[in-house]
Order: sequence, then C-alpha cells, then structure tokens
Amino acid sequence: MKIGMLTDVYKPVINGVTNSISLCKREMEAAGHDVYVFTFGHLDYTDKESRIIRSPAIPLSDTGYHLSLVYSRRARQKLREMDILHTHHPFISGRIATRYGRQLNLPIVFTNHTRYDLYVQAYFPLVPPALTNIVLETFLPSFTALCDLVIAPSAPIRQLLIDLQVTKEVTVIPNGVDLDRLYSPALSIARAELGLPDDATVLVYCGRLGPEKNLELLLQAFGGAARAVPNAYLVIVGGGPQEDAIREAARELPRVHVTGPVDYDTVPAYLALGDIFVTASVTEVHPLSVIEALAAGLPVLGVHSPGISDTVRDGVDGYLTENNLAALTAMMVRILLEPEQRRTMAANAVDQSKRFSIGATVAALLAHYEHTIAQVRSRPPKAKLWQALAHEVRQVLGD
Repeated sequence: MKIGMLTDVYKPVINGVTNSISLCKREMEAAGHDVYVFTFGHLDYTDKESRIIRSPAIPLSDTGYHLSLVYSRRARQKLREMDILHTHHPFISGRIATRYGRQLNLPIVFTNHTRYDLYVQAYFPLVPPALTNIVLETFLPSFTALCDLVIAPSAPIRQLLIDLQVTKEVTVIPNGVDLDRLYSPALSIARAELGLPDDATVLVYCGRLGPEKNLELLLQAFGGAARAVPNAYLVIVGGGPQEDAIREAARELPRVHVTGPVDYDTVPAYLALGDIFVTASVTEVHPLSVIEALAAGLPVLGVHSPGISDTVRDGVDGYLTENNLAALTAMMVRILLEPEQRRTMAANAVDQSKRFSIGATVAALLAHYEHTIAQVRSRPPKAKLWQALAHEVRQVLGD
C-alpha cells in the first residue's frame, strides 16, 4: 500500500502525535508499505526520514504549527498516488483530506488524538466551555461523516466523540510504543550527571511543557511532598512554551531538575533514572508518555481523566487521584513512602505495557486500511453516483 499520513505538524516538533506517526511509519515501512507524511512548514529542516512532503505555510507564532488550506503542487501530485489518506488532525489536514480524498475517490481515515475542548480551556481560558462544545458539536459530526474510518485511541475518547454528536462508527485502536527500546535502553545516564544522589527517590515527568499539561499543579504538589519526604527529587524532561516559566518556578522549590528538550532516542535513559512517573495532565487521549513509563517499569501517579484512567490501573500499576492540590500532594507522599508497593506496581506496569506494542497497533491499522480500501473501491465514482441519481429522478418523474 501507499499510505498518506496527513498532519498539521511534524518533526522537528516533538509531541505525542508526531511520535505516534513516526513509529507507525517505521513499522509499516518495515512491513513493505510506502508511507508518506504530508505536513506544513519547516521547509529548511533536514529530514532524517524519507517520503516527508512539506508545503509552505504561515507559522503560528512559535508553536511549531503552521496555517494553510492548500498543499503545494508537488504534494497534490503525490497525493494522487496514495491508496489511502490518514489524517491526524481534523481542522486543517482533515479538511484537505476530505477535499482531495473525495475528488480522487480515496479512503479517508481520521484518528482523534486530542482533547480539543480541554486544549481550548488551557490556551484560551476566557472562552466559555459551553461555546467550545457548541463549536465541536457543529464541526466534528459533519467532518467525521465525510471520513470512511474514525479511530479513537481509547474507549473514553470514543465515548467523548459520541457525546459530541458524532454518529459515525468509532473504532478503538490504542496508541502503540516501541517496547523493546524501553525494556532495554540503548543509552544510560548516571544519576550523578543530574545531581541526583544514589539514595534519592526520583519522580519523573516526561512530555511537553505546555499549559494543557497542568504542570503548575504538579510543581505545587511536589513542593508539599518534598517537605515531607527529604530524599524526594523531581526530574522534568521536555520542552515547550512554558519551559521558562517552569524553570523559574522550579528554582523556588527544592530538588527539582529541568532538562529542557531532549532527543527522543534518549527518553528511555531518562525514564530509567526514575522510581515513579508523575503527571497532572487531564487533556490526554491515550498518552504515549505514560505507556512508555509503564514499559520502563515505573508506577504512574496521575489524575483521573479520560486517557489516563484508561491506561493506568489504580492501585495495580499506579495511583490515580483527583485534580486538586491536596489530593495530588497526599498521593504523591504516599507513593514516595511505599517502596514495597512500588516494586509490585513496577512489575505490573511492565506486564500492562505489553498490550500497547506498536506491532499490534500497526497490525490492527493495516487490517482496517485494507478493509476500508476495499469498501471505497467498490463504490461508484462520484460522476457515476450523480448519473445514477439523475436516472432515479427521471424514473420517478417518468422521463
């Protein structure tokens, strides 16, 4: 198959969506398929992967995202060669996918990676949540109706789409990770390199540093926990628009280390430094960072929310708590003071991670691709559909 992955953003921007696309691309190509990534901007970036098709676009500040409603001529020509189009964003790439897909009679797949309602609240807090829901309830049902396959990474996100009035059938296919690189990291980082003593109990957060990740609450909770547990340390791995603010806040707290952006290949080594993975995010859909932490043998402390609650088994491979300072601080102290329970949870976490293998995810995707391609190829082209409709009208009107 020739598979077109359409995304609003790709490398050098690193986030859950770009990592997910990159992993799927690698696995699908290893299976003999040709995967093309269609994206915008960063025209001067030197891609380490083949088949990355970039179109010019207007940068949206320093977010890494770009705005455009059309592809370059080269991209449009290459699009015609695809057997299937898989869009990973609904508003820009999604509209392009439905426009060209319908013209070319190509199957259109959409994966809902993001809690758009919570992202709006995080970045535009003055926008009433009710207004956001109205916009999503207006846009998503009509957009997904034009798609041939709609995918949610978890059951709660499938239900969220249904609650937003999406009537198209939604298929659940979990995000996958490369488990081997986490089971046996290729690189190692000594605790001393980060100023961590050997007897420290290390909490690790790994991910984007943005307002949607609720990092202010995480830091406040660690401040309280650090006073109660003197050997507790927090390592924050990643970059993003809040990096400077996080560094400034960290300077006011004891025993916090902020690495800044790191190469994705070094993530397993940073996770191997830790004893516990922590996140206060409530905007996750099916978080790769949490799945990676489980595979690295880290019990997870998180906040009850779709995506997190679907991935972490409370009391089995981690703890889930309410989205408030008192509850998160108390649970953080508890997990820091339970070394035996952490060891049991660590073993459970590794066992739990096996169901998120990238191989299983890609096998499921490819099977659905083949089925969807067969369905779409069996339907008449648009011109024939109009001819059939006109014939039916003439029959009713008696020619």
